[in-house]
Amino acid sequence: MGDTLEFNDIHTEVKGSWNDGRLRFSKQSVVYKSHKTGKVDSIPAPELSAAQWRRVCLGHGIKLATSSGHVYRYDGFKDTDFEKLSSFFKVNYKVELAEKDMCVKGWNWGTAKFTGSLLSFDVSDSPVFEIPLTSVSQCATGKNEVTVEFHQNDDAEVSLMEVRFYVPPNTGDDGSDPVEAFAQNVLSKADVIQATGDAVCIFKELQCLTPRGRYDIRIYPSFLHLHGKTFDYKIPYTTVLRLFLLPHKDQRQMFFVISLDPPIKQGQTRYHFLILLFSKDEDLSLALNMSEDEVEKRFEGKLSKNMSGPLYEIVSRVMKALVNRKITVPGNFQGHSGSQCITCAYKASSGLLYPLERGFIYVHKPPVHLRFEEISCVNFARGTTTTRSFDFEIETKQNNQYTFSNIEREEYGKLFDFVNAKKLNIKNRGFKEGMKGAEGYSDSDEDQHDAYLERMKEEGKIREEGDGSDDSEGDSDESFNPGEEDDDVPEEYDSNASVSDSEEDGDSEDEAKKKKPEKKPKKVVKEKKERKPRKEKKVKDAGAPKRPMSAYMLWLNGNRERIKSENPGISVTEISKKAGEMWKQLGKDRKEEWDKKAEEAKKQYEKAMKEYRESGGGAAAASNTKEKKKKGGKVEAKRKSGGGDKERKKEGGNESFKSKEFISSEESSSESDRDRGSKRKASDDDDDEEEAASTPASSEEESGSD
Repeated sequence: MGDTLEFNDIHTEVKGSWNDGRLRFSKQSVVYKSHKTGKVDSIPAPELSAAQWRRVCLGHGIKLATSSGHVYRYDGFKDTDFEKLSSFFKVNYKVELAEKDMCVKGWNWGTAKFTGSLLSFDVSDSPVFEIPLTSVSQCATGKNEVTVEFHQNDDAEVSLMEVRFYVPPNTGDDGSDPVEAFAQNVLSKADVIQATGDAVCIFKELQCLTPRGRYDIRIYPSFLHLHGKTFDYKIPYTTVLRLFLLPHKDQRQMFFVISLDPPIKQGQTRYHFLILLFSKDEDLSLALNMSEDEVEKRFEGKLSKNMSGPLYEIVSRVMKALVNRKITVPGNFQGHSGSQCITCAYKASSGLLYPLERGFIYVHKPPVHLRFEEISCVNFARGTTTTRSFDFEIETKQNNQYTFSNIEREEYGKLFDFVNAKKLNIKNRGFKEGMKGAEGYSDSDEDQHDAYLERMKEEGKIREEGDGSDDSEGDSDESFNPGEEDDDVPEEYDSNASVSDSEEDGDSEDEAKKKKPEKKPKKVVKEKKERKPRKEKKVKDAGAPKRPMSAYMLWLNGNRERIKSENPGISVTEISKKAGEMWKQLGKDRKEEWDKKAEEAKKQYEKAMKEYRESGGGAAAASNTKEKKKKGGKVEAKRKSGGGDKERKKEGGNESFKSKEFISSEESSSESDRDRGSKRKASDDDDDEEEAASTPASSEEESGSD
């Protein structure tokens, strides 16, 4: 057998809530570390006096008693662990692991036994239930009754508020009242804070960030008393988990942070951290309300009766001696500006993130402490508003995500090296190489195919090809009018507006040039013949049945409220992300159930659509689309053919001055216009592609005949 035994997923009950952790048995001690809070309970081996093995709700459990009267209970063992533990206890602790069964008769009449800090209610020498007296907040007495009230735990789904014991009215051997004797036994071990005696010292008007305000802090031997103008708080030293002393980024102030479990309460608000802010320039001379012998005996040289120095040093020194816990300070990390913290924002509030040797702590609103051992991975994400900053995301093993945003990009290298040195899992490890590029860092989205950019390039090529081909095109759609060639203003829809006719009479050109000076060609927007016809948008039929949802969408609609309740304050995008992860982890049987629902919805949709079409519902939408298409084609043809006529009306002049040849050419051109109009009318009924192809061909035939 080895020197140690380790067990994972071992549970301990804390004020009505189960906390899981890791339990290790060694020759020197028994150590339990909570996964949730990181709190460590250590029991030296020589102090173990008794051990019991019993069947509990979570399998099997161990109850350990010490010589100092403390009782520890750990559950979650398997039946096969008994033999290993029994032999280990005999060899290393010289303690026998006795089997003890719980009473399940359901009787409510028995004997109350006080063993150390534990109240056991027994029936026939077998325990029915046990109450840790450290969970008792108050004890009240009646005529023949004792009421025991308990501290409330926010993590517990169901909380036990109180238990009432009926005590028979018989008097004891010494004539004492049994009700009062029962109450005194409870209060002697209960966690009831009573401000008896004088305070060891008092700090006046200290600035507190959470809870906000200025408080007088009175230091008592067993608890801390915060006295403010509106609220008072009493904090037992047993609820203090950790102490932090953190320098502010301005190097002129200091944060002193006290981590609490359970937190202090103010209405519905819970404060897991007590944060005090000190100025480095503020000094204090303090005299403890104790004699020098008492100070030496109690604190063993950690404190002296008279102390002086900076205020933050005095407060942290006193708290360290009374709480008996180490003070955590920042490690070797240094940011871009030389400070030991990083300016960032969390939940729309600006604050400071401190990388520590064993975790991260953010101050101050709301304070967050994350230990490395509970971090699953970290991620460096691009800033949402600007490329001058980035986001630092931390995901825990409990699937909670913390995003610290608006971190200056200059801090990236230092933070990346720190995270890499601590061997934390980094999601986008290739991100750092992108940061060092000449154009700044970029995320993975920029490496993907940009469809919009490709489409714009294609349109540019088509436009260039259209400009080159127009110079060699045939005649325009206008009638042959030699006297009006240079007088016409180019139309926007005229594809050959700036090109002169190669078949015009030379004499008429010379006459036109003599009449008016030569004009410079104007830039016009030319029709792009090679561009693909625009697709007609489908008209949505408002009366048609709605399309069925997929299996995932059905599941999301059914579980959206549950996701919101389990993750208060979650945003819409985070809901989609969380739902996608949950859908991936969903079992095959559950997915098949939603697939069946989606299949049923699809069948109902097809049936409803069939009935809708049989009733003639879909025909109206199709006819509306066809009518719009016809109207659009006619309007476009009219605008093309009517452009030249409008210009001739504007610039043709008085008809009495026209020559005979001009009039005859006008008549022949009007006949060709009528022929072309009949052809266009026939082509209007065809699609847009056929119309675009027929128009240039007809114009060439007419110009040839002329």
